[in-house]
Amino acid sequence: MKKKSYQVCASCTHFQAFRLNSKMVYHCSRLGFETKPAYSFTCWSPKEHIVNLMKKRGVADNE
Repeated sequence: MKKKSYQVCASCTHFQAFRLNSKMVYHCSRLGFETKPAYSFTCWSPKEHIVNLMKKRGVADNE
């Protein structure tokens, strides 16, 4: 299995992380349910700094 460098929930614009009752909760505002930072979905929209980093390193969006 190939490891994805960027295309994970934690680097998506819809990823939200917050503390609830002293526990970290990770949520996708687009999909509307709980997720984990390392999960990956086909609806991934990278944050601006991730796009810039990918361009700098010459990485394609679909990797």
